[in-house]
Amino acid sequence: MIHPSAIVEAGAQLGANVSIGAFSIIGEQVEIGDNTVVGPHVVISGRTRIGCDNHIYQFSSLGGPPQDKKHAGEPTRLEIGDRNTIREFCTFNLGTALDAGVTRMGDDNWIMAYVHIAHDCQVGNRTVFANNAQLAGHVHIGDWVILGGFSGVHQFCRIGAHAMTAAGTVAVQDVPPFVMAAGNTASPFGINAEGLKRRGFSPEAMLALKRAYRTLYKSGLMLEEARAKLVEDAVAHPEIQPLIDFLAVSKRGIIR
Repeated sequence: MIHPSAIVEAGAQLGANVSIGAFSIIGEQVEIGDNTVVGPHVVISGRTRIGCDNHIYQFSSLGGPPQDKKHAGEPTRLEIGDRNTIREFCTFNLGTALDAGVTRMGDDNWIMAYVHIAHDCQVGNRTVFANNAQLAGHVHIGDWVILGGFSGVHQFCRIGAHAMTAAGTVAVQDVPPFVMAAGNTASPFGINAEGLKRRGFSPEAMLALKRAYRTLYKSGLMLEEARAKLVEDAVAHPEIQPLIDFLAVSKRGIIR
């Protein structure tokens, strides 16, 4: 399962049925879970832990030092969950001591070619990052997020669960859950209705989310006034609670 030309350094821990392709390099502090496939010409280094049933395609670099001049070689980490697909030429960096010290990705994510995930990013589960999506440092991405090709997310921004960006979107502020965003810089364009329908949201839940979107973006209320109205509405429609929770932790403000 390990190609003769691959280099697996002493100390690396490989699970059962792990496959390492030609000319790939696995560093001494790397852990790879069962049934993971690492293609040819892949470099996995640093304190990197990868779960089970992942497929990492050729020419990706995972676990390299953060692209942060303040990093001084502290023992930070990269953690990747299970059943992720990571396509060609992706780069995921270690965390930094100025944050949680770990860059983290969850489970069942579909990561297309040339995606960059910078230091200290936190990526949830079941996301889709199209080709050339780029995350700066300290970005948080919720579950089920879809980033269109060539989307860029500014450092410290948050993208809420079930949000979606169009191709070429540049987010310099937070994108709330359920919202579709597009443009440079990003603007909101309603809720991700088609995605929510595919994920089993009921018509009643989608109607409540559409009303919440109108409260947030179309009512003319100030942000705190809109949030107070959403808190009232959540009593009868708990499906909008994630939107309220997101607004409570947003630091950069939301896209307008």
